[in-house]
Amino acid sequence: MQHADTACQIKTTCPYCGVGCGVIASVEGERVTHVEGDGEHPANFGRLCVKGSALHETLGERGRLTTPLVDGRPTDWDTALDTLTARLQVIRQQHGNASVAAYLSGQLLTEDYYVANKLFKGFLGTPHLDTNSRLCMASAVAAYKRSLGADAVPCNYEDLEEAELVVLVGSNLAWNHPVLYQRLKVAKTRNPLMRIVVIDPRVTDSCEIADLYLGLKPGSDALLFNGLLAWMAATHRVDTLYVEAHTEGFVEALDMAKATAGDIATVAQACDLDPERLETFYYWFASQLHVVTLYSQGINQSTSGTDKCNAIINCHLAGGKIGLPGAGPFSITGQPNAMGGREVGGLANQLAAHMDYHLPGALDRVSRFWSTQTLAAVLPEAPGYKAIELFDAIERGEIKALWVMATNPAVSLPDAARVRRALNACPLVIVSECVSDTDMLAYADIVLPATGWSEKEGTVTNSERRISRQRGLLPPPGEARHDWWIICEAAKRLGFGEAFGYAHPWEIFDEHARLSGFENEGEGKRLFDISALVGLGHEGYERLSPIQWPVTANAPHGTARLFEEGVFPTPSGRAHLLPVTPRPPEQKVSDAYPLRLNTGRIRDQWHTMTRTGRAPRLMNHRPEPYIDVHPEDAATYGISDQQLAVLAAPHGRYRGRVRVANAQRRGEVFIPMHWSDVHSREARSGALIEGLTDPVSGQPESKQGAVSLAPLSVAWEATLLCADDVTLNETALALDYWTRIPMQGCQRWQLADARPVHDWLAQTSAWQLAPATLWCEDAGEGRFRAAGIVDGRLRWWLMIAPPRELPGLAWLEARFNAPTLDDASRRRLLAGCEDGAADTGPVVCSCHQVGQAAIVRAIRAGDTSVEALGARLACGTQCGSCLPELKTLIEEERRHAHAEQASSPEMA
Repeated sequence: MQHADTACQIKTTCPYCGVGCGVIASVEGERVTHVEGDGEHPANFGRLCVKGSALHETLGERGRLTTPLVDGRPTDWDTALDTLTARLQVIRQQHGNASVAAYLSGQLLTEDYYVANKLFKGFLGTPHLDTNSRLCMASAVAAYKRSLGADAVPCNYEDLEEAELVVLVGSNLAWNHPVLYQRLKVAKTRNPLMRIVVIDPRVTDSCEIADLYLGLKPGSDALLFNGLLAWMAATHRVDTLYVEAHTEGFVEALDMAKATAGDIATVAQACDLDPERLETFYYWFASQLHVVTLYSQGINQSTSGTDKCNAIINCHLAGGKIGLPGAGPFSITGQPNAMGGREVGGLANQLAAHMDYHLPGALDRVSRFWSTQTLAAVLPEAPGYKAIELFDAIERGEIKALWVMATNPAVSLPDAARVRRALNACPLVIVSECVSDTDMLAYADIVLPATGWSEKEGTVTNSERRISRQRGLLPPPGEARHDWWIICEAAKRLGFGEAFGYAHPWEIFDEHARLSGFENEGEGKRLFDISALVGLGHEGYERLSPIQWPVTANAPHGTARLFEEGVFPTPSGRAHLLPVTPRPPEQKVSDAYPLRLNTGRIRDQWHTMTRTGRAPRLMNHRPEPYIDVHPEDAATYGISDQQLAVLAAPHGRYRGRVRVANAQRRGEVFIPMHWSDVHSREARSGALIEGLTDPVSGQPESKQGAVSLAPLSVAWEATLLCADDVTLNETALALDYWTRIPMQGCQRWQLADARPVHDWLAQTSAWQLAPATLWCEDAGEGRFRAAGIVDGRLRWWLMIAPPRELPGLAWLEARFNAPTLDDASRRRLLAGCEDGAADTGPVVCSCHQVGQAAIVRAIRAGDTSVEALGARLACGTQCGSCLPELKTLIEEERRHAHAEQASSPEMA
């Protein structure tokens, strides 16, 4: 940690997606003033996406948890921890060790994860410790273990640059892993022979660089890859030498592929694809050796996700497309430390250091290493409940105490209403959290203020097995403490102090590294091994450079690519091909719920927005919860673009603004996963998803829901801007629709309701806003504008009209930040803009805050390339995330111009 009077630059790692980008933070005193990409970090070589480049904008004490709470009352750490451990002990004594559980997060650092797993499984004796990585990576993990023998991604990022063919399946790389997408895009520019295939039910921004797009039917991926395996065999494109020397199970896998897939026409019909395009993909895949298949949640989040992953891996093994530069099945991780959590046993079916319960001798080995017997502790003998099962057990009353760390299951888990019922019924809920307004806090008996990014010290492991340091930049606010410290202090009070006497994260990392190499040799050797990092000490840990595991005496500088010798960590040393029986989604569409629901991340947001929601410029690209609907479906349901609508499923509802989108397949809708009750009313995607899971991995089916769609009938819509310290009362939050959008110095609220309002001045008073200073009304058109000014400062601004009529909000935003309103600003306040100011429209380029309307005007003025737009407006010149959208706008304007020419009298 730097002294408050110093100015310096510190290298750390981004806390968002699994790319694991290196970041250089400029720190002045106790403030991060700027962040930029670390040009020396091998994950990003200086690139950052818009979320990463806005990291410093998410910091500050506003909205942070800074004091422990017990039963809703502030207290000190000793009281909080004494109460926590006393209540845990009572529950253990009355109901047994297995009545206690923990639910962790890929946002934790490896050192936090390690001590949590050690405490719960090693010393509290409960197997019920799982993580939100179960929601994104569990199917990929299970498939790798079934086929390759270990949870080990065989590829690295350089393989994307060395490949002849890159297949993106179930991955919108452009939005979800933007830095890797830009890296792939540059590689394709440098190698014109490289081909890229995108396989996805939606046309996404990733299609910008695609040579072939396959818009398959949701859930049909396993059939598509079974068909590929059968086609490879039928056309003699199987690498028989590799199969015979390095694999087993090929015949059984092929027989099942033939039986379930049939010929090209059969597969194309079942997947709803054009047969010629499908055969083109099969030919490209089969005829190239250097093929990377990059897959993510579109594959994993399924009740047959593990089988889908194995169907992909089967094709790579059959073609010998693994262990080579530019080749392999590459599961791209969702969270920054999902892999680090798995390394230390963060999943309920793991122990630690990639040891599983079923591994002979593993229980005894871990117990001896941790010396659990000396403290009268016993490791559980069987795996615990996976995430969905865990909350089912809480609802049944089997689990009596739950400790949630750095995650928000009240929002993120499927069947959210059931999860909330379970949390309400749980006798003891402990929450370790950074921020003060997450949905989880309503269910917490004990709240522990934890440190967040910029304060924490430790390591994370990214999608290519690269371990990087996340370094502390600032002192923790208030009484916030590091998660590892909180866990260790609880362990000491529970009587396990001898095993948890760490003074610094480097000591935890050293123990983790020692366990990875403990009795790890000979037959049954575990692939995860970082024993060469033992003994770094404090200084070596501080200097630790990014490094890929395994890190052993034979590979002290790490290992970039696995399985180059064709030897796998299985009993036979061979990889397994598995027979895969394709299965449709378990959530069935019906007359009552006729539309297939897809969910996912969006470009500028992360998870439940506890961090990204603090950066106003990240809210401008997609400011409200929305529903993407195909034009024909919109017409069928009588819904127009930008109209409010409701999705309904058996267990919940979702309210959002419709975006009519040709990118959608007919009969399918897409919604983002990020909104919570903190930001909007009934906009949690998890409320629409049933708690159905893959029987192998336990991962829920979040990509294939079933819903109905209807317009949200409202009498009026409003935009209300309020100064940050103005709080709306419960009357406003009881409306049929509301969503809160943070801005710089104020909060924007989009409001709507079915009940007409006859007196808007009275309504603003009912919302407990300061008395209106200025107002104007057109009752005939149902339009109203007003503003409240107190002591010369703007406190609120209201417009009753649809959002499409909004003036540019930048001018109004600046008025909230002005120390006083001058006369000219007062005169223009109800207009909402300066004289002659042009509306910039919805923000496309978040880095430079360039709006769609401004971009369209520039295109019409002759800037018909992304380079020309960048030169004029700077859009697309920083992180590059908006480039696909810029190209789409250019193409739309080109089509629009051609259509106008074709319809003009002169052309006729």
